Amino acid sequence: MENVKQYSRGYYMPPVESIDWVKKEYVDKAPQWCSVDLRDGNQALVIPMSLDEKVEFYKELIRIGFKEIEVGFPAASETEYEFCRKLIEDDLIPDDVTIQVLTQAREHIIKKTFEAVQGAKNVIVHLYNSTSYAQRTQVFKKSKEEILQIAVDGAKLLNQLADEYKVNYRFEYSPESFTGTEVDYALEVCNAVINEWNPTPDRKVIINLPATVEMSLPHVYASQIEYMSKNMVHRENVVLSLHPHNDRGCGVADAELGLLAGADRIEGTLFGNGERTGNVDIITLAMNMYTHGVEPELDFSDMPRLAETYEKLTRMRIHDRQPYCGALVFAAFSGSHQDAIAKGMKCREEDPEGRWTVPYLPLNPQDIGRTYDSDVIRINSQSGKGGIGYLLETKYGFMLPAKMKENVGYAVKSVSDHAHKELLPDEVLEVFKEQYINISSPISFVECHFQQVDGIKCELTIDRDGVRKVYHGQGNGRLDAISHAIMRHFDVAFSLISYEEHALEVGSNSKACAYVGIQMKDSGKVFWGAGIKTDIIDASAYALISAVNKSIAN
Repeated sequence: MENVKQYSRGYYMPPVESIDWVKKEYVDKAPQWCSVDLRDGNQALVIPMSLDEKVEFYKELIRIGFKEIEVGFPAASETEYEFCRKLIEDDLIPDDVTIQVLTQAREHIIKKTFEAVQGAKNVIVHLYNSTSYAQRTQVFKKSKEEILQIAVDGAKLLNQLADEYKVNYRFEYSPESFTGTEVDYALEVCNAVINEWNPTPDRKVIINLPATVEMSLPHVYASQIEYMSKNMVHRENVVLSLHPHNDRGCGVADAELGLLAGADRIEGTLFGNGERTGNVDIITLAMNMYTHGVEPELDFSDMPRLAETYEKLTRMRIHDRQPYCGALVFAAFSGSHQDAIAKGMKCREEDPEGRWTVPYLPLNPQDIGRTYDSDVIRINSQSGKGGIGYLLETKYGFMLPAKMKENVGYAVKSVSDHAHKELLPDEVLEVFKEQYINISSPISFVECHFQQVDGIKCELTIDRDGVRKVYHGQGNGRLDAISHAIMRHFDVAFSLISYEEHALEVGSNSKACAYVGIQMKDSGKVFWGAGIKTDIIDASAYALISAVNKSIAN
């Protein structure tokens, strides 16, 4: 691409090496979570949420377990202001939940913000101003000293108004566009603000370091965070927060490495909604921890409900491949994947510790309200015997013989291939019924009686082309006797190569299911049939005749 030389790396490495974070293996505890769906996420919507929609979304955030929620930018619009007042006046804020409001470091906006939160029990006032080289030189045309003074003046005004309004305020500061700011300068600004607020163990301040625009590889961001964490004044009384955006598609990696580097808190959104390519996806972050055995302290056990609510209120669509919550993230169409999953599920049943180690599934779908039959094993022309057999067994109770699974698999895949579509579970069942169970053409089983004389003799009644006749056969067992009668009178020659049976249902209405495989003596071809009846002998006869009918039709 010919214009590549116009781009330069607009980020800054720390002035000293900061790479202790690489020694850590994984994030071992949940951070403090702050949802910014109602502010950052809302302002990024084509049609921002109405007041009622914001209230519904807010209640969903409470249900999930968020204890800090940025409810808006009250000075930005009347709806934002009214929403904040409604939460307070209608007593919609639980005692253990803190609302957060955003304000620029400008006097009239700060004052409007304090008016909006008057009467709230617990509030975080989030102050910001941009500190990046690009913003200083191109937008504000101010020196480093002037930008620093804007931050300090804003911090002083927050102190003053907090005393006047006498609300249980906590303060947060963000050097906006931190990722485009010289790291030592960002530290200077943040330390000046911290000193102005003079935090204590009982009233810590939040310093939020946003990747307002993601500009570097995640390891650079982590090094920046580690440097800030190690050199920040009053660090023991500072909650170090991250607010990663996703411009390079690395927002989750930025957040995870930033937590390893010393951060305590994450600001993000559900499903990663936000400006441009979005904010860091809190669901992905939390579920990544969950699959490492770390309690995320957020409840995503009903993901379908959450996804439905989100799509309804935001008018956004969750991508089918969105981690953990997309419609297809657990779906296995590949035959080899389906086979591995089915075997993994079987092994898990035999594991006394109940550990989740199923191949291709890093998460048990049931943990987030998904199901195996409709979410995991999905059937199309790429599917295999393992997945189709697993679906027929787990959803409908058919325990097919191993060799029969392959035959049924080809039949189902052929239907999917010709229809050029995925088959739903009931459609898979229908293929199995039509092509294998109780097939009655060209010959139809009516009844059979047995005598134990020189082995087993049978008297077999068959309809063929509307003509009913009785045929006789003899064998070592009942099925062998029926086979002898059929071969003797219907010009077919085969060997029984497989017979299995099981109860299909439990209780007084239980039915017997039998499976029979036959191999033709002339061609060597194998055909399979299944029979379902209340009597196991009848089921076996139906299965055998189903296989014979398939051989005749072939």
